[in-house]
Amino acid sequence: MAKIHCLADVCSVPIGTASPSISDFVAEIERKIRQSHLKSTLHSAGTTIEGPWDEVMSLIGEIHEHAHALGYVRVHTDIRVGTRTDKNQTAQDKMDVVLKKLGA
Repeated sequence: MAKIHCLADVCSVPIGTASPSISDFVAEIERKIRQSHLKSTLHSAGTTIEGPWDEVMSLIGEIHEHAHALGYVRVHTDIRVGTRTDKNQTAQDKMDVVLKKLGA
């Protein structure tokens, strides 16, 4: 499997729930992510997960399995993945560069 380091922006949403609110679902998914050894950052539209490609993708699969085990019949996940080979970069590093350019 691929070992390249990646940053994956992940947004999972349950489909067909009785309520438009998904905060309970998000809390359960975030709990599962935090149980992993991978670094993650929760934000308003998902979570950024950092680590080796195969481990990040495996965790995303585990998120789906966990959601289904909780009774969610259908789950949709959008994923954006970035990789670099010229340097190691964390999600915080990326934000710091932009904030510095903004003068913040």
